[in-house]
Amino acid sequence: MAKNQYKQKSTAQSRPNGRLGAFWGSQLWVGSMGLCLVLLSAFGVIHSSHACRALYSELQVLEAEQWHLQEDYGRLLLEQSTWASHHRVEKVARSELHMRAPALEEIKVVVP
Repeated sequence: MAKNQYKQKSTAQSRPNGRLGAFWGSQLWVGSMGLCLVLLSAFGVIHSSHACRALYSELQVLEAEQWHLQEDYGRLLLEQSTWASHHRVEKVARSELHMRAPALEEIKVVVP
C-alpha cells in the first residue's frame, strides 16, 4: 500500500495545478507568437533586401541605357547642325533644285 501511495503522490505532484498550467500554456503561446513574429520579420528583411538589389540592378541598366541615348542624341545634334549649315543648304539649292539668287533688276519692293 505504501508503494501505491507513493505513486499517487508523485503523479499528483507532477501534475500542475490550474493556475500553473495556464501560466505555462500562456507562456508557450506567447513564445510561439514571438517566434512567428521573428520569422516573419526575418523573411520581410530578406524580401526587402532582394527587392532593393533587383531595383538597384535595374537602375544601373537604365542609367547605362540613358548614357547611350545621350551619346546618340549628341551625335544626332552634330549631324543636324552639319546638314543644316548655310553652306550646305546653298549648295543643295543651287545643284539639286537649280535655284539662284535674283538679280537686282528682278527684285521688287512692295510698300503697303
